[in-house]
Amino acid sequence: MGSFAAAPSNKKKKTAFDPKTFLAQIGEGRTIVKHHHNQAIYTQGDNADSVFHILEGKIKVTVISKTGKEAVLAILGPGEFFGEGCLNGHTRRMATVTALTDCTVMRITKATMLRALRDEPELAAVFIMYLLHRNYRVEEDLVDHLFNSSEKRLARILLLLANFGKEKQSERVAAPVSQETLAEMVGTTRSRVNFFMNKFRRLGFIDYNGGGIEIHGSLLNMVLHD
Repeated sequence: MGSFAAAPSNKKKKTAFDPKTFLAQIGEGRTIVKHHHNQAIYTQGDNADSVFHILEGKIKVTVISKTGKEAVLAILGPGEFFGEGCLNGHTRRMATVTALTDCTVMRITKATMLRALRDEPELAAVFIMYLLHRNYRVEEDLVDHLFNSSEKRLARILLLLANFGKEKQSERVAAPVSQETLAEMVGTTRSRVNFFMNKFRRLGFIDYNGGGIEIHGSLLNMVLHD
């Protein structure tokens, strides 16, 4: 009795899903967009139809009250998301997002992101961990505003902007953040920020370097032990 060879399968093996590739390479519903320094990525009140993932650079998230007062909610950098409110049913942007430096972002349509979160557990895990981290940082910011002085709040913001402790002991702040922006984030006046920045420099906590700010470990010690 003759033997029969198995018929070749026409089914293609599914490629393993990689969240990093999904968030960094263009594809269906995904486009990479470059924005220049001070360029608005979207404005408060715009249609909310996509989520963004930062590949390079930093962005600033602000809100404007009915009386025209502006407040800085966050400064975000590479690896972080913004615009995720559209996934929760928000049809309009609740804040304005501006490029703080030249930056590159991945724009993912709402439909594409929802489908990927439903079908790809690896991406869902990355996104959930990011949201948990963001929530924790919001709680830290609230505690900071309730219990710490303006000086300590400014020091903490500088450390966060420099991603202090993640890679090296002294890291230059990548974004050219103005003292006006720092004052809005701290909740004080520009003159007070200027006073504290001069004090930090005099004490050796920071140095100015080509328009950036170099943060030293002694600033962290001040926040922890002062």
